[in-house]
Amino acid sequence: MMKLSAWGQMTEPVCWAGILVVLCTLSMGADVQQALKTPSMPSTVLQRHKRDWKWDKLYVYEETPPKTPPEKIGKLENTLFSESTRYNLSGEGAYDIFSVNDNGDILVNAMLDREKKSTYTLSASIINIKNRKMMDKDDTFVIVVLDINDNSPVFPPDLSGSISESSIAGSIVMTVNATDADDPTTQNGMIEYRLLNGTDLFNINNKGEIITLRSDLDREKQSQYLIAIQAKDMPSIRTGNSATTIVTININDINDNIATFKKGKYHFNVKEDSEIGFKIGILEVEDKDETQNKDPTFTIQHQYDDEMFEIKRSNEKDGILSLKVPLDYEKVKTYTFSVNVDEHTVSTKTDNQGPNLLKRAEVSINVIDVDEPPVFSQTEYMFSIYEGPFKNPRIGAVSARDPDSTGFKIRYSIEDPNCPVAVDPVQGHLSLKWQLDREQESSYTFQVTAQEDKPNGLKSYAMVKLKVLDINDNEPELTNGSYVYVCESDKPGTIIGTIGAYDKDENSGRFRFTLAKKSSNFSLHDNQDNTSSIVLKQGGFSTEHSVEHVLEIEIADGGTPEKRSINLLQIKVCKCQPGRRMEYCMAYAQTGMSVSALLAILLCIVTILVIVILIVLRRRYQNDVLVTKSSGEIHEQLVRYDEEGGGEMDTNGYDVSILTSACHDSSFRPGVGPSLYAIVKKPPACKGDMAMMIEVKKDEADHDRDGIPYDTLHIYGYEGSESLAGSLSSLDSSSSGSNLDYDFLNEWGPRFRTLAQLYGVDGSDTDSSY
Repeated sequence: MMKLSAWGQMTEPVCWAGILVVLCTLSMGADVQQALKTPSMPSTVLQRHKRDWKWDKLYVYEETPPKTPPEKIGKLENTLFSESTRYNLSGEGAYDIFSVNDNGDILVNAMLDREKKSTYTLSASIINIKNRKMMDKDDTFVIVVLDINDNSPVFPPDLSGSISESSIAGSIVMTVNATDADDPTTQNGMIEYRLLNGTDLFNINNKGEIITLRSDLDREKQSQYLIAIQAKDMPSIRTGNSATTIVTININDINDNIATFKKGKYHFNVKEDSEIGFKIGILEVEDKDETQNKDPTFTIQHQYDDEMFEIKRSNEKDGILSLKVPLDYEKVKTYTFSVNVDEHTVSTKTDNQGPNLLKRAEVSINVIDVDEPPVFSQTEYMFSIYEGPFKNPRIGAVSARDPDSTGFKIRYSIEDPNCPVAVDPVQGHLSLKWQLDREQESSYTFQVTAQEDKPNGLKSYAMVKLKVLDINDNEPELTNGSYVYVCESDKPGTIIGTIGAYDKDENSGRFRFTLAKKSSNFSLHDNQDNTSSIVLKQGGFSTEHSVEHVLEIEIADGGTPEKRSINLLQIKVCKCQPGRRMEYCMAYAQTGMSVSALLAILLCIVTILVIVILIVLRRRYQNDVLVTKSSGEIHEQLVRYDEEGGGEMDTNGYDVSILTSACHDSSFRPGVGPSLYAIVKKPPACKGDMAMMIEVKKDEADHDRDGIPYDTLHIYGYEGSESLAGSLSSLDSSSSGSNLDYDFLNEWGPRFRTLAQLYGVDGSDTDSSY
């Protein structure tokens, strides 16, 4: 038989446990009681179960320091225990916090904390030391950690609550909830509350509820209370742990104060040109409530002034006086009226009553005269006129006046140059400048300017809207023509398509369709709904042997006056699938030419002509330049000679002896490229070839554009110190002193024959020449 015994140091729990054991024992049967009294004696119950563990809870106090030797809290006993057996513990804290010695005493080896762990569940077993076999099944028991009052109550941080002012007594403001880590089932963990101040206004119960004691809390007098609260464990006992905190109680505002004016009279000045909605001034009111709870109502007493002015509330709940209609200094210069302020409150205070409260104020408004711009009789004008040619271009008139007492004349104008309407500058009559077309523009909007007839006069503007009315001036047009085609398989009477009509005019009547030219293959059926059906008269059409089919359809629009048009409808012949689904249609060559194609062809022709003219002009210009240059150069080469000769001793500048030697020198050949006058070349042949050489040189000079201009006198200025011809000067020439034969000059051509005659060897000729 096994027993678990508790030691007597835990007096209070053991006593309670003992009482429970006694009560349980009294309620047991005689056999069980006898077994408890004599555990070592065998009984029929023990024999039947072979063992008898007796488990009770063991108790140990927390926060008890470990002792030496360790403290015993109980003892294990088993009927199978002997010198060859030992007890063994397992479970929570086994051999760490708790242990068992060889005698079965349960020992505590460490200090416990109930707030961390309040119970420990362990298992006890008995084993044979020799073979390490368990003698009996292990069983569990519980060690309960008993609480001591080692924790104080704790408040949550930042406690605050609120309640509306004027709340009835007994209203709950808030609930305070302090906690204690000790066992809540004992006095250690139970908490009681107490107010340390504000007890005339508030109270707190054991639930932590703060309750009002009075119904006259007034936010306007005090909006916040700081209340100290004490929480203590061990209720109804002087000893115990306690904690204190401060709770903030806010008094919420309600609308319990009426609004009143801060002064009895308000005076404002307003210019007469102020716009509608202009803020004239603020009617300040006084209300002790918070802004969100203010609800003043303003009323203007005089009905006439109520039509002129209005009062709205600002964000601060003051009155904003503003204009409802424009002012006119010339009509009314001063406005005086009264304004009342009222407010419905949720409670009645004595402060809200009394004759000294300013619930009515007098308002005075002076209108200030200003130079105002002209005023139109209407802010917007609307006129209409028919499109097309007009008999009377006048469409209406605008009117404006100077509202000031000076009364200047008004001049009218339209500043938009593209506006189709002109205005008479004096009378304001509006008239058309040109014919209108509704299909291009159906309405016009423009501004008319009215200006005072004085230097730098003020201006004002009025909007004019002109609607262009429609007349039946457009011919109807054919629509849906591309959907008309005939299939090879169509039978007579088949509707091969439905056409419609379109008219740009807006009020056209019902369209009527007729054939302008009868057709042997097709007929036209007017459907009386602005459409017409094309009906096949006879079949047998083929895409391989088909000609172009064109219907001339006349359409009348039914307007006034009625407009008619003849439209050509080309009907295609197609191969079709079942259900007249088009598969392939015969394409016909276009017999005419589009306007765009003609324009393209004309543009190409004009371009070619311009190119040809430019080429001809360029060639003509080049020829003129060549002709002008050659004639000038020839004149320079053969005729012009502006240099004065050197006299009798001039034998170095012009040496013509080369003329003689050139006949016998065949090394001269005309070169290719520019001929510089610094390079003197001999003639290619003698005598008669000299003329040819000169012509070659002339041709080279005329056609060589890159050559440098030169005086051709250097070409045939062959004189020099070594010239055989000697000087060309006649001063040093005579028949007697000359030993040269100049007859070869006759062979050079007709231009040198005269020179040959002058210097010939014939004495009679020479003498006769002098």
